[in-house]
Amino acid sequence: MSPDKQAGRPVFRVVDAMKAPYSGQILRVRLAEGKAPSLREIKGSRFRARSPDGTETTVRVDAFSTIGGKQSDARFARTGRLDLVVSQDPGEPRVALRWSLTGPV
Repeated sequence: MSPDKQAGRPVFRVVDAMKAPYSGQILRVRLAEGKAPSLREIKGSRFRARSPDGTETTVRVDAFSTIGGKQSDARFARTGRLDLVVSQDPGEPRVALRWSLTGPV
């Protein structure tokens, strides 16, 4: 069993990834495993991102995108999806479709 599953951290799947208008990236994610954290817990926290081939990086949630509408805990509980504005350290691989996010770490 992986350490993340033992710790009970939620796992999100990236269903869409695009460049943010000013900086960073917008990730549309879907809760795949675990208990949904509150939006307050997510904003400002770091997540470990892992590609299907095993490449790992860390992303920081800077904000929530409002492209698909205002994010709320009630909406997240109903749909299981969030639009995150994330940033990464320079030189790190960009998160893409089918990656998973685990955390907050």
